[in-house]
Amino acid sequence: MNTAILSQAATQARGLAMDAVHACSSGHLGLPLGCAEIGAVLYGGGGMRYYPDAPKWLNRDRFILSAGHGSMFLYSWLHLSGYDLPLEEVKNFRQLGSHTPGHPESFETVGVEATTGPLGQGIGNAVGFALSGKRAAAKFNTAEHTIFDQHVFALHGDGCLQEGVAKEAIAFAGHAGLDNLILIYDSNDVTLDAMAEKTQGEDAEAYFTSQRWDAVTIDGHDFNAIADAIAAAKASKNGRPTVIIAKTLIGKGIPQVAGTAAAHGEGGAKFIDEARAGLGLPAGEHFFVSEEVRSYFEGVKEESKKAFDAWQATYDAWAAANPELAAELTDSVGGVVPSDLSAKIPAFPEDYKDATRGAGGVVIQSVAKEVPSFITGSADLYGSTKNYIKDGGDFSEANPLGRNIWFGIREHAMGAICNGIAYDGIFRASGATFLVFADYVRASIRLAALSKLPVTYIFTHDSVGVGEDGPTHQPVETVSGLRVIPNLDVIRPADAEETAGAYVAAMLRTDGPTLLSLTRQGVPQMNELSVEARRDGVLRGAYIAKKESGDLKLILMSCGSELQHCMAAAAELGDGVRVVSVPCMERFDRQGDDYKESVLPAACTKRVAIEAGVSGLWWKYVGFGGQVLGIDRFGISAPGGTVMKELGMTKDAVVAAAKAL
Repeated sequence: MNTAILSQAATQARGLAMDAVHACSSGHLGLPLGCAEIGAVLYGGGGMRYYPDAPKWLNRDRFILSAGHGSMFLYSWLHLSGYDLPLEEVKNFRQLGSHTPGHPESFETVGVEATTGPLGQGIGNAVGFALSGKRAAAKFNTAEHTIFDQHVFALHGDGCLQEGVAKEAIAFAGHAGLDNLILIYDSNDVTLDAMAEKTQGEDAEAYFTSQRWDAVTIDGHDFNAIADAIAAAKASKNGRPTVIIAKTLIGKGIPQVAGTAAAHGEGGAKFIDEARAGLGLPAGEHFFVSEEVRSYFEGVKEESKKAFDAWQATYDAWAAANPELAAELTDSVGGVVPSDLSAKIPAFPEDYKDATRGAGGVVIQSVAKEVPSFITGSADLYGSTKNYIKDGGDFSEANPLGRNIWFGIREHAMGAICNGIAYDGIFRASGATFLVFADYVRASIRLAALSKLPVTYIFTHDSVGVGEDGPTHQPVETVSGLRVIPNLDVIRPADAEETAGAYVAAMLRTDGPTLLSLTRQGVPQMNELSVEARRDGVLRGAYIAKKESGDLKLILMSCGSELQHCMAAAAELGDGVRVVSVPCMERFDRQGDDYKESVLPAACTKRVAIEAGVSGLWWKYVGFGGQVLGIDRFGISAPGGTVMKELGMTKDAVVAAAKAL
């Protein structure tokens, strides 16, 4: 390892970070300056396996910057190592339209594996990447050919470790034996407001060891110590993930703030002229990279290409010897789902009356059969959420092929880990819990929506119909609170066939997550239309569930377990009443104007909507001339049917509201 040239590269990476932050008067200098030697070893000293011209190389090592505020660390090293991130983009840090946004975004910058910034999420994502890697190796490697043996790195600081999602993910990773996971802990003893001792005092090595991890503490500015620690972690096959606790000086290179909380953000930017001089960077030549450093990284890239080409030869030989496995991997990476998936899910009996969670438990078996890349997990609730894949096996250290992931009571980590699996792009991840606990996982759901990840959430017990567990477990605001997240499809099916349609919609969607909101209580089949019509209606978001006879006078609309009340009310109210099922507002809103007009014609202003939740979002469909029956309060502890009746979720309430119009 050429420590002399790596030292130059680290210095120049510090210079790039200082110049970029100074140019926009915004950003975070602490981590890019404090971790420069770590970046030099990872990207220039053989620490990571990667090839910039094939950024999605299946067997690359993955790097996640969990401490995403230090984004200039990542942008500097991506630029230096030859990714498609030209110097002009580094100069445009945090500017409109640049590929160097304030926090790393996976869909914006080549080489960024995960969208990070909210602390702790990247650790959970890294666990998901590692799980995906373990499963890919078990699924696709053969005795003759190894095509997956990558490692996953995540760089994080004290702040990430203070977040609960990180602790949940760390516990899961240790228990699952993910020894392909390496955390690099930027242990600089500083958080944003003050020195870390104000808010923490744990023994990091003891903590990680207690969670079944290997832990080592090193000087984070010593190239050889960093390289040796990484090499040892990669060589370890003992079923334990590794944390490298790198003691660093935050803001190293700016003496006025180094080692203090002021170094965390842009506080040191005003001292950069003096700092650059102290580092030996040329005066007046900002964003400086020497020819020696550029030449060195060109050599690193050439060596990376040799490794990539050798792997490609192995892959080609593997694919020739295992055509069925190769086809499955190609489909998995391509997100291929059978276009006739709906037809492959058997129809339910017309008298089927189970809860939609029960119907989901039936549908998921067909989905798992037709989509081999689909895996599912639950936060200690398989028995209630009904999303267990029969004969799929349980994921564990001993059985990485298992398709059922036991996340434990770790909802937030479940979301972040599912995101990591989705970022990796080999398997289709889903996770389940009760709908009321969506707030525990909301930050991960939001990032999945932002990053266009096709994660599926299977959230059951979706209304006050939960009953006796009372208002703590009866979601009323939750569905609407999720519907306002951009790019998240929330589907609340009304019967078993709509539930099948909801799963099909989730599987066919590749540009964002889908949430299935399923009942605990039984619901009848809505047999007015055919199986195909109901399933296709879900894909469109809303459809006419019952056509009016004669001239249209009134529209009743709902979703989930309350649609039955609209159907019953329409039968009582007689001619001229249309019932519209709206299982997914987001999908309906994406339809063309002609379709929307055909379902909800503007000329009919007499409209009633009913849903066992807060009423606000329904007004966009009902208009000022209509009425919304909702629950704008918390629930009640009583049997589910009693609670529904007490809070006005009945056929009679719909009839009364319609007559009042």
